[in-house]
Amino acid sequence: MLRPTATLPTWPTRRQLLLAAAAMPWLPAARAQADARPSAPLQVLEVEAGIYMVQGLPGELSPENGGRLGNAGFIVGRQGVMAIDSGTSFLHGQALLDAIAQVTPQPVRLVLLTQARQEFIFGAAAYQARGVAVHMQRRAAELMAARCETCLKALRAELGEEAMRGTVVPKPDVLFDDTHVLDTIGRPVLVSHHGLANGPGSASAFDTRTGTLFAGGLLDNRRIPDVQDGDLAQWRQAISALRTLNIQTIVPGHGKLGGRELAASNDRYLAQLEARCAALLKAGTALSAVPDAVELPEFSRWDQYDNIHRRNASVVFLRLERQQLLAPAEQGARS
Repeated sequence: MLRPTATLPTWPTRRQLLLAAAAMPWLPAARAQADARPSAPLQVLEVEAGIYMVQGLPGELSPENGGRLGNAGFIVGRQGVMAIDSGTSFLHGQALLDAIAQVTPQPVRLVLLTQARQEFIFGAAAYQARGVAVHMQRRAAELMAARCETCLKALRAELGEEAMRGTVVPKPDVLFDDTHVLDTIGRPVLVSHHGLANGPGSASAFDTRTGTLFAGGLLDNRRIPDVQDGDLAQWRQAISALRTLNIQTIVPGHGKLGGRELAASNDRYLAQLEARCAALLKAGTALSAVPDAVELPEFSRWDQYDNIHRRNASVVFLRLERQQLLAPAEQGARS
């Protein structure tokens, strides 16, 4: 069974984790609410030797779940720890650091922020307060600086001042532009930049030793991906490019641990979403009817189908409509 950090006697194997994840729901409602409290211990899963995942909770952001929706994780090397994503708040970041300390005495050397989304970035100040360098792709950092003060105000209003105590918009210590290999912890980690994909500066971390991919916002598991900041063509290209990696296990941005099938399922969702919106645009459907009309039965049981999916439908429809309106002008300019 999956064991919390506090016990740690015997970690399940990757196969046991995958079988358990497929066979049972993540948490009963009462357990989920209890574990969402800012003071509750986090559940740490050992994915492979030295590879750990801290799973977020399903549903929408709320005081009951503490905003702990996104997955986080860490990689333990000979010379230290690399953390991936930092949680929703300063307190969440502290809890993640405390969870790491329960697993290993190795120092945390850096934390990689894979995207500019609130459930992944706002714990960064807790890492910096302990001398940990924050790494982020340059375009993602620019997006974060431009809009995340507004996000933070909304989080304070939704979760409360106490839950967000000490939280600030982080300023990364290290900005990078391109895909590169980090060996700061004595264990090579491939940090990839996926272009716009799911959002400006989309990044992932791949442990070459075990074939474990921390997918960031590129892939979710049975949760509707949010396309608001993304480019569907670049996103699907980035997913296709994952075939060049010897991936054995995927830690998604949201949802349970998975395998290579997550790339296929996320790609199908994006393809079907765009195809359905294009068909509705061709049929002259009004924008107001689009959220109800973009039914994708294969994904109807995914988390946030009734919320994020409906917004995705409107976003993609409007983009396609804009492309259609601009096409004659662009053709005239080229002629």
